Amino acid sequence: MGVKFGLPPIAPPDAWLFILGSLPGDASLVARRYYAHPTNQFWRLLGDAIGEELQPLDYAQRLERLAGRRIGLWDVIASASRSGSLDQAIRAAEHNRIEHLLHDFRELRAIAFNGSTSARIGRQLIGESPAQVTLIDLPSSSAANTRGFADKAVAWSRLAQFVPPAQR
Repeated sequence: MGVKFGLPPIAPPDAWLFILGSLPGDASLVARRYYAHPTNQFWRLLGDAIGEELQPLDYAQRLERLAGRRIGLWDVIASASRSGSLDQAIRAAEHNRIEHLLHDFRELRAIAFNGSTSARIGRQLIGESPAQVTLIDLPSSSAANTRGFADKAVAWSRLAQFVPPAQR
């Protein structure tokens, strides 16, 4: 079981919302792109939440749209030993310094955790209730989470209040 290293954060300097995963799966690490596995519902869920179709876009266009909507992406785990891509297999995790988001992004309004592993670790690192930032636990966008898409989409829809309207 080898050590896997996550991806760097992607965010505009004026981010209002960060979405934090746990540690990218193998397909994302190979592609060096967040949420690259074709069965992961991240781009569809986020697109539905903010009212933009993200899934049909190429990766660069997706990131451009996120920057325009002041959304950042990162993970709570910087590196870990893991066989496969499941969070349950994570061992010896080293964490990212996500608590610095509160200081580095002065306009930050919310941090959303994509899945229970991200939420558990992220809340420990950040603390339960930073005064100016809302913490949101989301059902995982991974296909390994068998909760129905419609149920996930309802939970993810809460993100819309933390992003500015699309520029048309």
